[in-house]
Amino acid sequence: MSKPVILCVDDEVVVLNSLKIQLKKEFGDAYLYEVAENADEALEIIEELKQEDESEILVIVSDWLMPGIKGDEFLILVHQKYPQIVKVMLTGQADEMAIKRVKEQANLHRCLYKPWDGNELVETIKSGLGKV
Repeated sequence: MSKPVILCVDDEVVVLNSLKIQLKKEFGDAYLYEVAENADEALEIIEELKQEDESEILVIVSDWLMPGIKGDEFLILVHQKYPQIVKVMLTGQADEMAIKRVKEQANLHRCLYKPWDGNELVETIKSGLGKV
């Protein structure tokens, strides 16, 4: 069995790189860190990992405003298939209705706002992992 996975989804590569660096700095080699630039790519990664049946995704950190499927729709889709995954939204401009919808329909763990605070991100991931 390989390591558990933290998946980050954002259409900005610089954000994905920053997230990966911060998470790796905090959690080291305890997890695999996957990244996707949109919801479709993220769904493919989730399916691949589930088919391989080796890595379990524990946490998804997703942007809200992305081309194609927005973050709220993506997290709700994920929740319908994999309710045990902890879901965190990281956004600069989500509307309040979208956040409310994800809380109600996808058991959103937390919503963080860009630019995010590194300590807040780490504490959010840790508290989410405590629920797994």
